[in-house]
Amino acid sequence: MFEAQEYKGNIQERYNMLSKQLDALLEGENDIIANLSNASALLNQFLHDINWVGFYLWKEDQLVLGPFQGLPACVRIQSGRGVCGTAVKEKKTLLVEDVHQFPGHIACDAASNSEIVIPLINENDEVIGVLDIDSPIKARFTKEDQSGLEHFVTTLLRHVY
Repeated sequence: MFEAQEYKGNIQERYNMLSKQLDALLEGENDIIANLSNASALLNQFLHDINWVGFYLWKEDQLVLGPFQGLPACVRIQSGRGVCGTAVKEKKTLLVEDVHQFPGHIACDAASNSEIVIPLINENDEVIGVLDIDSPIKARFTKEDQSGLEHFVTTLLRHVY
């Protein structure tokens, strides 16, 4: 049984607790859709000042919408397009302070002003998807958020493949 809780401590301690909670939540389950669904719900409960959090999965040479929390979203994104597609192409996290300044940004929600995208890379160094988080606040995400979310993704990957 899951119980929402307030995370205490500094930002690194809170993210460490979040990853531990994710690990316990997903223990014994290996269905990717179930685990991504719970991961997006957990992040939605944990993060403040966001308007979309979810996953896109790499299928048929493009990103396809997966489990998420927020308004309806773009269903398919090509490699190299927008922040998500660029994160796939470059195989690295992208932290964008102002999405309106990002060349080729795909605006699924007009309220979004900043974004962080972390690629999901399997043990064969293949991108299998991305974690995408949007915020209506410019410069919402920090390097500490990036570090904490990358650790979250590392924990998640142990439960999806």
